[in-house]
Amino acid sequence: MYRYFTRQELQCKCCGAEHMDAGFMRKLEAFREAAGFPFVVTSAYRCPAHNSRVSSTGRDGPHTTGRAIDIAVRGDRAYYLITRAAEYGFTGIGVNQKGASRF
Repeated sequence: MYRYFTRQELQCKCCGAEHMDAGFMRKLEAFREAAGFPFVVTSAYRCPAHNSRVSSTGRDGPHTTGRAIDIAVRGDRAYYLITRAAEYGFTGIGVNQKGASRF
């Protein structure tokens, strides 16, 4: 399916559906290739019901379109992701720096 990501990483944690956007995944795969280090996925596709339970974006946030992914990263790798993501066409980059499980 994808070189760097498994179906299990990308599917909804609530129902198992996986509807990642093909264009988004092409950009993500290219970005991962250039980065040269693993992306630890904490959340990718979310069905509308699950997204409404875990996100303030409700039933139609970016995760429900398959055009969003949360990656656990810290230190130099976090800096790399933040500074280089726009070069690959990513927008809406969020940063959460709470506790040990940063993304």
